Amino acid sequence: MAAILPRTVRRATEAALSLRSMPPRGSGRLARSLGGVSAACSNAGTASVEFVPWHNGGGILHSAASVDPTAVVETGAVVHSGAVLGKEVVVGSGAVIGPSVSIGHSTRIGYNVVLSNCSVGEFCTIHNGACIGQDGFGFFVDEDGQVKKKPQMLYARIGDHVEIGANTCIDRGSWRETMIGDHTKIDNLVQVGHNVVIGKCCMICGQVGIAGSATLGDYVTLGGRVAIRDHVSIVSKVRLAANSSVTKDIQKPGDYGGFPAVPINEWRRQTANLRLFSKKDGVKT
Repeated sequence: MAAILPRTVRRATEAALSLRSMPPRGSGRLARSLGGVSAACSNAGTASVEFVPWHNGGGILHSAASVDPTAVVETGAVVHSGAVLGKEVVVGSGAVIGPSVSIGHSTRIGYNVVLSNCSVGEFCTIHNGACIGQDGFGFFVDEDGQVKKKPQMLYARIGDHVEIGANTCIDRGSWRETMIGDHTKIDNLVQVGHNVVIGKCCMICGQVGIAGSATLGDYVTLGGRVAIRDHVSIVSKVRLAANSSVTKDIQKPGDYGGFPAVPINEWRRQTANLRLFSKKDGVKT
C-alpha cells in the first residue's frame, strides 16, 4: 500500500500514525500534580488527557475526578469522571468507581466492587464483589404484549458506618432513592431492590431478599434467607426468624417467624399443631 501512495500522502499518513502512538502532551506532569484536588484540565494541551495514574496505590482515575491526597487507589482500580473520594479512602484492586459517585472519609472499598449512581458515607466497609447503584428489576407489559423497561434514574444512598458484605447487590431507585441508614450491617449475598428504605442500626443476615419499595424501620433484624415482598412496611425493633416471609405490613415491634410471618409464639403453636396433626394421621415426622 505504501509503495503506491504519493510521497506526500505517505509522509502525512506516517506522521498521523506516530502522533497517535505518542502519549498526550503533559500527561505525566498532570499525573504528578494531581495532589488530591480536582484534576480538571486547565488548557487545550491537557484537555485530551482522560485517565491518569494515581500516585498512591497505582490505580487510574479520570482527570475530572476529585481524590484526596491521602486516598489509596490500588492497582487495577478505576475511578471515573466526577467521582469524589474523601480522606483516607481505600479502593481495592479491580474496583470500579463510576461517574459522580462520592465516597466519604475513611471508607474501605474491597476488591472488584462496582459503585455507580450512588453515594457512600464515612467509615463504611464495602466487601469484595458488592455492586451498588445498578438498575433495579422494573418492567411492564405494554399494549402490544412486549416487556418494556421502567426508567431507573435515581440513586442509592449509603449512610455512615455501614458494612456491606461480599457479593451483595443494592439497586438504585426509580421513584424514590434507595436508602441504607447509619450503622446498618448487611451480610454476604443480600439483594436489596430498588426504592427500598432501610433505617439505622439494622442487621441483615446472608441470602436475604428485599423486594422493591419495601420500608424497614430502625433496629430491624432479619435472619438468614428472610424474604420481604414489595411495598411492605416493617416498623422499628422487629426481629424475623430465618426463612421467614413477610407478605404484609408489620405494625408492632416484636419477634416474628414463618410463612407468612406471624408473631413468633403463634408460629411456634402452628408448628407444634402441625406435628400433632401429622402424628394423628399416622405420618411419621
